[in-house]
Amino acid sequence: MDLLIGDVFRNAARAVPDRMAAALGPQALTFAQLDRRANQMARALGRAGAPDLARVGVWSTTDLGLVPIFAALAKSGRVFGPLNPALSAGEATRALALFDPVLLLVDGGRAAPGGEIARHLGIPVISLEELGVLADVEDETDTGCLVLRENDPHVVFFTSGTTGGPKGVVLSHRVSFLRTHPGALLEPRGVMVCPYPLFHMGAWTIALQQWQTRDCVVFVPSADAASVCEAVDRFAASRLNCIPAVWRRILGYLETPAGRRHDLSSLRFADTGTSATPPELLLAIEAALPDARLRVFYGSTEAGSVAALEQADIRRKPGSCGPPAPSAEVRIDGDGEVWIRGPLLFDEYFGDAEATAEALVDGWYRTGDRAEVDDDGYLTIVGRIGDTIRTGGETVAPVEVEAALAECPAVADVAVVGVPDVQWGEVVCAVIVPAANTTTPTLEELRAHCSSRLAAFKHPRRVVVLDAIPRSSATGQIQRRLLVELLT
Repeated sequence: MDLLIGDVFRNAARAVPDRMAAALGPQALTFAQLDRRANQMARALGRAGAPDLARVGVWSTTDLGLVPIFAALAKSGRVFGPLNPALSAGEATRALALFDPVLLLVDGGRAAPGGEIARHLGIPVISLEELGVLADVEDETDTGCLVLRENDPHVVFFTSGTTGGPKGVVLSHRVSFLRTHPGALLEPRGVMVCPYPLFHMGAWTIALQQWQTRDCVVFVPSADAASVCEAVDRFAASRLNCIPAVWRRILGYLETPAGRRHDLSSLRFADTGTSATPPELLLAIEAALPDARLRVFYGSTEAGSVAALEQADIRRKPGSCGPPAPSAEVRIDGDGEVWIRGPLLFDEYFGDAEATAEALVDGWYRTGDRAEVDDDGYLTIVGRIGDTIRTGGETVAPVEVEAALAECPAVADVAVVGVPDVQWGEVVCAVIVPAANTTTPTLEELRAHCSSRLAAFKHPRRVVVLDAIPRSSATGQIQRRLLVELLT
């Protein structure tokens, strides 16, 4: 039997039709409602211009309406390509040009730029509201794609590459299924609150983990502490997974009068990861949530879950991300780079054979992370082999930020590096040489310059002024490691 994501929804609707599957604010869907709406959406997508097995781009903020669309795409073999809503029109255009979809779905806030992008790419665009109207007139018959196989692409998540352009990480139905499967025993998980936005691999991984166990996932409109705490309290959630920066917000909020009104005692699992997690933060979470089991996960969009540090090891192994997961075979090469092999690896970078060949070598994925391994086999990530910056769970290509800042008239030369930060793991730091006869631009001015060019998470959070950028004499390449050493 093929492992297909569409079957997750069909099976749950048959087994627990009236159980809540997903919620956002006052809205909710049972498994029966989700499955039925997915069938309607699958037919509506065809009428909107997306045949079965086609690629569909989605550019939207978090919206519960995306859940049946996600299910509809999986059922009909269409490939889901979600875009970060924070992307500028130029960034979204580059990602979509790579993905080459037949249709673009947008929310109301992106209707105008989405229309321009769609016209530029020569594809139709339709709003989520318009698609919903099309779905309302369709019947509810399941139109599952008979030719779909488990190794067919299920989703393409976009991440920045070291060259500055987007890369599309292709996950097959099989990989998505295995990454989220509960194992042989179907044990209840309880409600899980998901603060990740719905363009992010983490959001759909959490959701599928819940749906495979026929339990509920609660999304929040944004990852602010009040929204997350209110959702945990309202639904008596058992599980919460947040990046370190969001956990810091939550801990601070719980110290306020408004925060103290929320009851988080229902939590039994408190998870974190995606960037460096200081031991003092873990101890603070442990103190605030004494009934929750605390875990730190290490993984990526390309590799899935790679390692996990359990609560019992937090004090014994400070700074570690734990031993490799059962499904991950890990080795460290001569440069200290982590290589991973196993059934959860991505299939390829969409339309980029060169990048795929560089990342996947004889079945091993080269993560670009530099790690150390202790005598017990526990991994500790100590840096990056390449130049990409990991900040708050997002990946930033320095050359992309440099290209934007180079257009600032007050900047003669610029280099961008990631510097360690307690809250974000790393922050984007712009090292600039001011142009002659100009006033040195401030951090606020540089961020304002980037506002129409880059997503906010790519904007510099620190600026350093130098007389010259250190570069190699032979090629003129920026000496990033030297810069980081100077700044830290």
